[in-house]
Amino acid sequence: MSHTQISYLIPLKLNLEEDTSIPKIPLAAGSTTIGRTHVSVPDKRLSRNHLSLTATADGSAFLTPEGSNPVVVKSGDERKKVRAGEKVPIISGDVIELIPGHHFFKFVSKFNSPNKRQFHNDASKPSGSRKKNKVEEECDGLRDTEEAIRKFNVDDDKLSQTFRLLKVKELPAWANTSCVSITDVIQGDILVAVLSNYMVDIPWLISACPILTKVPHVLVLHGEGDGSLELLKRSKPANWILHKPPLPISFGTHHSKAMFLIYPRGVRIIIHTANLIFVDWNNKSQGLWMQDFPWKDEKSQAKGCAFENDLIDYLNALKWPGFTVKLPELGNVTINPSFFKKFDYGNATVRLIASVPGYHSGANLKKWGHMKLRTILEECIFAKEFKNSPLAFQFSSLGSLDAKWLSELATSLSSGLTQDKTPLGLGEPRIIWPTVENVRCSLEGYAAGNAIPSPSKNVEKDFLKKYWSKWKATHTGRCRAMPHIKTFTRYNGQNLAWLLLTSANLSKAAWGALQKNNSQLMIRSYELGVLFLPSFYKKRGNSFSCTNPRVKSEPTLFEFQDKCGLSEDFEAVKTQLVTLMWRGPVDPSSEVVRLPVPYELPPQPYSSEDVPWSWDRQYSKKDVYGQVWPRSVQLYTS
Repeated sequence: MSHTQISYLIPLKLNLEEDTSIPKIPLAAGSTTIGRTHVSVPDKRLSRNHLSLTATADGSAFLTPEGSNPVVVKSGDERKKVRAGEKVPIISGDVIELIPGHHFFKFVSKFNSPNKRQFHNDASKPSGSRKKNKVEEECDGLRDTEEAIRKFNVDDDKLSQTFRLLKVKELPAWANTSCVSITDVIQGDILVAVLSNYMVDIPWLISACPILTKVPHVLVLHGEGDGSLELLKRSKPANWILHKPPLPISFGTHHSKAMFLIYPRGVRIIIHTANLIFVDWNNKSQGLWMQDFPWKDEKSQAKGCAFENDLIDYLNALKWPGFTVKLPELGNVTINPSFFKKFDYGNATVRLIASVPGYHSGANLKKWGHMKLRTILEECIFAKEFKNSPLAFQFSSLGSLDAKWLSELATSLSSGLTQDKTPLGLGEPRIIWPTVENVRCSLEGYAAGNAIPSPSKNVEKDFLKKYWSKWKATHTGRCRAMPHIKTFTRYNGQNLAWLLLTSANLSKAAWGALQKNNSQLMIRSYELGVLFLPSFYKKRGNSFSCTNPRVKSEPTLFEFQDKCGLSEDFEAVKTQLVTLMWRGPVDPSSEVVRLPVPYELPPQPYSSEDVPWSWDRQYSKKDVYGQVWPRSVQLYTS
């Protein structure tokens, strides 16, 4: 038997980065025994002959547990528990957990890099000189797509057409490609900042984004109450104003997450899904959309558009106290909702979908919540492939639902027409929700479940069982970064009819519930989201930037498929919305817009072993930090 090293095991930390404090384990062709001598921390659960790993000269290998405790093999996003005596194949890049959730090693073959394919087509090894084993052939497709976000690079002038994920601290660099941190968006010479959120930790916010200390005027629209409100008041700088929008209906919250930053050149609008606390901007899967808008010129002062109308209506509902500031060239102005009419939103690339609390009827029935989304979608024409195609509901908190209301929501989200003017038809919802095992093995362990705050009485309803689908995010590297992002979409494979990035969870409080024979919509909470639709555009120049004076304020003209229409002077080009996993075919008449949907589509249904997470259950199986649930979780700096 040759003793030439042909592969090795790389020890990993909990975040799956290499643990350089432990030596790699070289593997020669033949059988190698792995056990307690190969780990740095004593663990009685490991035997000296814990498993045997048989490597072959062609780069393949087989693993067989020898001890009494099972071993886990993770290939892509599939985790398989292997018990004593079982023999399973492994390939380069697979992660082995000597004890489930503990002692991670990555198997790496010299013949196959774990992160890219090698075709061996150089002069010494002509193409086809080594036949791939069966396991490699089955996994080739996975390798091509498992790091799809690595190729997500968007030109600056097209950033507003898509959204971006927030950076996750513990992920490898490839998983944070084109992702953003809070300092990537709050930057430059800000004159006034309006920060809208639910939870606000001012000490953390200032430490993470010290530029805010230089902003002369900051308004914080928040949803804090009781003890956290007192903390907010004590920690705010003197020039900051706090306002909690009115909540006229019980059990409502101010949940919208947005930033409105006023610059000498214009306004930056940021709509996202993260609370202003450390864990939300460092440990979780989150989404963010941003676009800059210039000041209106004198000719267009009275001119508005759908985006502006929706924005001003929403801001008016917040009823914040106007305050006076002195701005360059404008002098003293009052910062109130009407002030935001001074900006030109003609190049807005999204539509706003907002919720405000109240009993909405008459002309207001279709202004908010799911009825607003229904109204916009009803005016849109979609490709025939979306006829009766499914819906994906992905969120981080589940309200008290019933089958009737879920059907009401699905009806709104199924609106729209095909090219032949026939309705798209009802789509079957898929509810993407983390399992108990997802949470236990996440970057935060059970602590992540604190931000997935749904009780068992809401989660364990029988009618929901057929909708449960897995949180699987291999292609964005976010399988272990639990979702706080909220997305709702209609899809067919990797093609998207539309997508909504929003603060709204799956609840009547957020979306609204029809009452009085469908003549009234009752909403309890404030929510805000952006709707991505197929659109038509004609480039007229560079996109506008508040922070880069070298970019001209000559915007790209966007017109949606509602009643706007394009001027005959411009050639129309339609955008095609797709996921990062999309591989074509390319429609020559369309501009492809990739949206970084962090989870897999189509989603996989729960297996019989999967249990949806409920935060009021007790879980005694220890997480990746050796903790059980419930446990205390600190969310604020103080």
